[in-house]
Parts: sequence; structure tokens; C-alpha cells
Amino acid sequence: MVIKTIQRNLLNAALACEFRKNTSTSARAFFLKMIILPLMIFHLHSCKNNQEEKNITQSSEQLWWGPNKSLLPENDSLVKYGYALLSNTSYYLGPKGKVAQITNGMNCQNCHLYAGTVPWGNNYSGVAATYPKFRSRSGLIENIPKRINDCLERSLNGSTIDSNSKEMMAIIAYFKWVGKDVPKDYSPNGKGIMKLPLLNRPADSLKGSVVFKNKCQRCHGVAGQGQKNPEGYGYVYPPLWGKNSYTTAAGLYRLSKFAGFVKANMPFEEASRDNPKLSDKEAYHVAGYINSKPRPAKSNKENDFHDVKLKPVSTPYGPWADDFSPEQHKFGPFPPIIAYYKEKYNLTKSK
Repeated sequence: MVIKTIQRNLLNAALACEFRKNTSTSARAFFLKMIILPLMIFHLHSCKNNQEEKNITQSSEQLWWGPNKSLLPENDSLVKYGYALLSNTSYYLGPKGKVAQITNGMNCQNCHLYAGTVPWGNNYSGVAATYPKFRSRSGLIENIPKRINDCLERSLNGSTIDSNSKEMMAIIAYFKWVGKDVPKDYSPNGKGIMKLPLLNRPADSLKGSVVFKNKCQRCHGVAGQGQKNPEGYGYVYPPLWGKNSYTTAAGLYRLSKFAGFVKANMPFEEASRDNPKLSDKEAYHVAGYINSKPRPAKSNKENDFHDVKLKPVSTPYGPWADDFSPEQHKFGPFPPIIAYYKEKYNLTKSK
């Protein structure tokens, strides 16, 4: 504020001198060239920088973080059970599950980090606040149980659970607890997965293999098989491909989503949004490499999106409302597809 006041006073003084009638032409030229213009440029540049700093500060202030597990309510057994189900899914619902044997052994928090409480970690911040809502994939107004069962089928290659079961009620209770401070229909800053600028070239699996070797395989294994926990019923680090990994209909099977997830979070417990360890290109390349590997195929996924024009351009399975190749839908580049939908259907797509 003091600097701005000084700038303003100097500028006003210079202007007064400039337009004073008894000032000579050479003096006016001097003030204009040596004082007024530099001050104006400095003032405008200062305003721009202050606005950018303000935007950064506002963004940081609004960044959503979920509550720590130490704050789980002692007197709410349902919320605590929901946390246990999401953080240790394989113990309850995995191949050797205590409650049911319906999933592939991965945990929900393998994809929704720290039980869905981390910014840009595919978190649960907006679940309770935004559901029920319309989802173009089903063409329906979906509730939370429908969304949970979708995840069980697509990401954990499993079966659905009863919408009235204790397990379903517990997961919903946990979602409500995690998002208790998020207003209805509000999407917090940090929700879901970071959106990266789209590449103007396809993801390069060969380059991605180098990134995987240098940054990923120490946790996920040379063959992407993951690391089992000591008890043998689940994973410390999840498999990235193979029969126990996510399916061809999972959200992370879309390149744009997986690249954003990797950029903000991997290597695990080293990277963050503010301290990434990979460039955007490296994130795309390694995501392309991982998603080029074999994994379980989800049946009937061709029935997703009743209106295929609404399908995200990075959806790697058809049908589509365009003539671009399956390979381009899977690995990019996506900007030409986005431009096509804008010209052909007047649809603005961003992913």
C-alpha cells in the first residue's frame, strides 16, 4: 500500500509538471520520457504481479484437505468402519475377504489416496456435496451407491454390494464425514485429479518405459505386479497391470486422468502438486506405457454413454461419434479430436 501511494503521488506530481502551461517543451518531453512512462509501466507491472500473487494465495487458501484419520469420531462406528473398508478393502472384500470375496485384492485407497483425503489424489471431497447427479456415462441421475458399485466393478474388477448393506452404509457415512464442510453442489479446489495441459503428440510408451524403470518399478515391480502385504491378502503397492489390476473401463485407464494422477502424486510419498517429480510429458508417457499393458477387460463397456457424443475424447474404447482411430483415443493427441467435436457438434470438450 505504501509503495502504491508513493507511485500514485509521484505520477500525479509528474503529470502536474507535464501539463503546467509555463513548462517548456523540452521539460515536458523529459518528464514524459524519463518519469511518466517508466512509472506507468512499473505501476502496471506491479498491479499484474500483485494480482497473480493474489490468485495464488486465494487458490492456496481454498485448497481442500480432508480430515486426518486421527480425527475419526470415536462414537461413530459406522464412519470408522467406512474408513476401514476404503483403506483396507482387500481384508474385507478381497479374494480372502472377511466379509465377502468379491474384488481383486486392491484397496480403494490405492487410487483414492489416504482414503480420499488428499488434494488432487482422486479424493472424496465432493461426493456427498454433489450426489445425486447426472452422469453422462450412464445417462442417469446416479446416487452414491451406484457410484460406489461402479468403482467396485471397474477399478477392483469385482462385484457390487447391496445398497442397503452395512458396508454400503458405512462407506456413505465416511463420505459424508470427509465432506462435512463442503457446501452442497460445491466443487472444492483440489477435488479429484489434476488436469494437465494436453499434449500435441501421442504418449510415447518407449519413453514411458524408461520413466517406469527409473521412478516406478522399485515399488510396483519390474512386471508391474505390485508388492503384496506381509499378510498376503492385499497390496502395499498395487499392481499396475495384469489380472489383479484395474480394468479397461476404470477411470485411470483414460490417459488424461492417469497422467494427472501420476503428476501430482507419484512417486508415492515423494511427489505432490507443489513438488512434482515428473514433467507433464513424463507423466503422459509413463501413463501411456502402463495403460498399454494387458489387464482385465470389462464386459459391456460399449454400452457406456447412451449419447456417445458426450464420451470424453480420451475414452479408450468405442463406439465414438467420430472417425479417429482407437489408438488416438487411447494415446492421443487429443486436441484434434476436441477441435472436431467443436466444429461438428458445437461441443466443447476438455478431456
